[in-house]
Amino acid sequence: MVYVLLAEGFEEVEALTPVDLLRRAGVETRLVGVTGATVCGARGINVVTDLSMDEVDLAKADMLVLPGGMPGTTNLYADKRVTDAVRTMADAGKYVAAICAAPSIILGGMGLLEGKKATCYPGMEDGMTGATPVKANAVTDGKIITGCGVGGALDFACELITALCGKTKADEIAESVVHHVYG
Repeated sequence: MVYVLLAEGFEEVEALTPVDLLRRAGVETRLVGVTGATVCGARGINVVTDLSMDEVDLAKADMLVLPGGMPGTTNLYADKRVTDAVRTMADAGKYVAAICAAPSIILGGMGLLEGKKATCYPGMEDGMTGATPVKANAVTDGKIITGCGVGGALDFACELITALCGKTKADEIAESVVHHVYG
């Protein structure tokens, strides 16, 4: 089970591309409304979520995904339920994935990137405390997966599929959506 957490002002492409590709790969993926049942993205797109943050069952979770976007990222970080869930997943050795501003603001802010290679939105690297910044669309280091932003959303989604289903499945999904630059 993958939970994609949405707060007001999230970046739509960074949230919905992983959901779409994960579901194509057969991974049970749920949109979680942190700030309501319907959450408005940074570009004014309203998304109806599958469940609320209070309904998340971390015991069933394999991965949490934290989209970027502003003020979506800061809204996620300001919610104690989110940071508690991120800490619980990290402490349990489960996957935590973040893209755009989220690696810097949330993962860096929580000290979860110490000694890790990671990427984020260009210019936000200073917030990734303790990390080795990598200029890439997506980076996996252990159970932490990071992405650079909207332009890297397909690569980021493929990294998530690789982590959960293997590279063969990720390549199959990439090919099915005509994403020729992956791999």
